[in-house]
Amino acid sequence: QVQLVESGGGLVQPGGSLRLSCAASGSIGSIYQMHWYRQAPGKQREWVAVATKAGTTNYADSVKGRFTISRDNAKNTVYLQMNSLKPEDTAVYYCYANPFGWGQGTQVTVSS
Repeated sequence: QVQLVESGGGLVQPGGSLRLSCAASGSIGSIYQMHWYRQAPGKQREWVAVATKAGTTNYADSVKGRFTISRDNAKNTVYLQMNSLKPEDTAVYYCYANPFGWGQGTQVTVSS
């Protein structure tokens, strides 16, 4: 059973940056899509970004132009570079891939 482990969350001021990592315990080279999702308090989990095996990426409108997803298949890791962070980006961020499932999440708090 391959596990996904997120890291890199924390407290950051508005306008700041963070880079999240999602490390897989097995190979992600054959996984077509690697996703990031987030869940804010009292809200449903929402999709944030995807990086495909073919090298394409796509983003939710709310983060487009501020977030960048990338994957390093050699390191079995997916990243989410988050710039120009806003208070509304505060959430627990999760990595997801089929058939691995979900990671445990990492908390991101944007506050002054």
